Amino acid sequence: MAVGIGLIGTGYMGKCHALAWNAVASVFGDLERPVLAHLAEVDAALAARRADEFGFARATGDWRALIADPAVDIVSITTPNAFHAEMAIAALEAGKHVWCEKPMAPTIVEAQAMKAAATRSGKLAILGYNYIQNPIIRQIRTLLAENTIGAISHVRIEMDEDFMADPAALFTWKSEQSSGYGALDDFGVHPISLLHFLLGDIARVSAHMSKPFATRPTMSEGPREVETFDIATIMFDLESGASGLLALNRAAWGRKGRIALQIFGSTGAILFDQERMNEFQLYTRDDHLAVQGFRTILCGPVHAPYDRFMPAPGHGLGFNDLKIIECHELLNQLAGHPAHTIDFATGLSIEKAVHAMARSHAEQRWVSVP
Repeated sequence: MAVGIGLIGTGYMGKCHALAWNAVASVFGDLERPVLAHLAEVDAALAARRADEFGFARATGDWRALIADPAVDIVSITTPNAFHAEMAIAALEAGKHVWCEKPMAPTIVEAQAMKAAATRSGKLAILGYNYIQNPIIRQIRTLLAENTIGAISHVRIEMDEDFMADPAALFTWKSEQSSGYGALDDFGVHPISLLHFLLGDIARVSAHMSKPFATRPTMSEGPREVETFDIATIMFDLESGASGLLALNRAAWGRKGRIALQIFGSTGAILFDQERMNEFQLYTRDDHLAVQGFRTILCGPVHAPYDRFMPAPGHGLGFNDLKIIECHELLNQLAGHPAHTIDFATGLSIEKAVHAMARSHAEQRWVSVP
């Protein structure tokens, strides 16, 4: 029997979820097409427009009505961070499965409550960490598991975007303390998810956060004080003993979607950049001395599930394609099959790392991740 989908929120990530729900059956061909049952937005008129655009059968201006709808089996939550906990917990308590965008919530107490609700309900609850779904990232994980570059000694990972680089940009919810710390949890959780997926948990951290702009203009109330941090730099040690550096900046002119990953081992290195998400670079010291250097590996059908999208290598997948893969992994897990997902339990470990980093900044010392 096809599962019924409810979508709360229709902004950037809401549309991304809608595209994934619409495409997953066509791309993978191994499951019944989901039924787009119900869509919720901040008001009924906007909800009706988006439902028509995205292909949902019903629309509402009340997200609680969507959760109460017996036709909805899975709730996609793509609202601002401050609403995640209330909505996810309500959905789980109503017996729904949940696909919630990252981060879990602005506070560790809320994140813990979300995880506890998922445990009590017995329902599937996963988070929107679609970068781990990249076939290239899966290939890197395989190479690491095969010890291709030897024992890992050091990792550097940077995430930079420029959507908050302009000091004249208006104050938004992303600069409000209620949204979280800023770059650290707004998008820093993405590189932390890659670290977890590829190399394991973070053991301890030493962090510093900063604000490039003390205030931002508003439409009518004059300048408003920025309450979050747009830049964060963190030294860390992994549980494995490897050292690392995480650098985050959402005010970095010229950077659009950069997650630059460098992994250094005893016999080689791996480089990856999300802005060139269909390739990675591999160096192994056993190459002939005269031609030693990094070689570039392009994504292709050999890197599943790229083959579900196209038969030709080098043509490239995109951000929304990773969301389709994540959607398929969710449905795989729901059907009891092996799946690559980050559930609320694993997500809570990422949140603990984030809050340890914030505590380190506040106390100006190394902090262990609980």
